[in-house]
Amino acid sequence: MGRVIIFPTDTVYGIGTQIFDIEGIERIYKIKNRPKDKPLACLCSNINQIDDIAIIDSSARVLINKFLPGALTLILESKDIVKNKIGYNTIGVRIPNSKIALNILDENGPMLTTSVNDSGEAPMNHYNEIVEKYGKLVDKIYDNDTKILEIPSTVVKIIDGKIDILREGYIKKEEIEKALNDLSCK
Repeated sequence: MGRVIIFPTDTVYGIGTQIFDIEGIERIYKIKNRPKDKPLACLCSNINQIDDIAIIDSSARVLINKFLPGALTLILESKDIVKNKIGYNTIGVRIPNSKIALNILDENGPMLTTSVNDSGEAPMNHYNEIVEKYGKLVDKIYDNDTKILEIPSTVVKIIDGKIDILREGYIKKEEIEKALNDLSCK
């Protein structure tokens, strides 16, 4: 346990560990100098992995089906296993649109991740720079052969039927609102 890797996603390079690897989670916080009150997001390879860790209501399901895999992070209520094992009452989940990332997630299961950078700095997205800075601090760094958007995911919080767009990223607010309006018109 305690394995930490760096790998490309569709939006930015991520640093991650398996979701319930407490030692790996601690290492990520230490490597990034990240405040403990900032939770890590969870990348999943499919909707079944999301369903194992979070409560998916009809609005979340619409957004998952419309935008994932892709640059959308949904903050959902955590299932009891997540609350009990890592103490997250809510969890940000996303399915990246990256063949490399999806293969890693298929192999390792859901992974808690965050962007590769020191906390508060801009994300790093160039392999050689990442290797130079983090090569001795992590267990593996995956190279990338496809273009990264270098734009963060859009973040939407859906808790108890209340929907809040917390950050507009690659997917625009209007696209989210349209998808949800289409749901309510049915």
